[in-house]
Amino acid sequence: MKLRCIIVDDSFMQRTTISKLVNHHPKLVIVGEYSNAIEAKNGLKNNDIDLIFLDVEMPIISGFDLLESLENPPQVILITGNPDYALKAFDYNVTDYLYKPISLARFDASVKRAVANYEQINKLEEDEEYIFVKSNLRQRKVVINDIKYVEALGDYVKLVTNEGNVVILSTMKSFEQKLPKDKFLRIHKSYIVNLEKIEKFNRKIIIVAGSQIPLSRHKKTELEEALFNI
Repeated sequence: MKLRCIIVDDSFMQRTTISKLVNHHPKLVIVGEYSNAIEAKNGLKNNDIDLIFLDVEMPIISGFDLLESLENPPQVILITGNPDYALKAFDYNVTDYLYKPISLARFDASVKRAVANYEQINKLEEDEEYIFVKSNLRQRKVVINDIKYVEALGDYVKLVTNEGNVVILSTMKSFEQKLPKDKFLRIHKSYIVNLEKIEKFNRKIIIVAGSQIPLSRHKKTELEEALFNI
């Protein structure tokens, strides 16, 4: 895994210095170098970038101006010769900032922080299983672990989630196949429950996130076994 980087600095010498540091780092790869913010913004539109090395003091459009113009900026390591910008950098949620002249040790420390952030973000995305369902003529992303239970409504099923209810055209049997079997169980002809959301149960009912749901008699043993294996 390498972070895809761009360098944005109006100084050719400074870009060369950073480029050498990036090229010698095993976790980085350069996608582009830009001498001004306008070129950089166009480059960001056309490339998938993980990290920007961004000079603060550039003519016409500063590094801070560029950050303000981006809707969803990647990680940023600011480069500045002025320590007064350090506090302002925190307002832009940058990963780190480097003072000129840049030392190898300080550069490596900043990159280590960026790599750790990248790995954490991507680990969370991998852990967060989701499915897409069609509701009200549009595709919706539903995080699987947000589903509390599923209820049959004739030709439709209702997903009761942390974010509200989602009604989709589907049979219970069809939708059940989309759910991980180790996390969900059909405990009644009209209900599938998220095993991790169960608060308590008896022979006849289950309480899921405060809601009372009927439990079929022949499903009680299967439920107990499933809860034991979570």
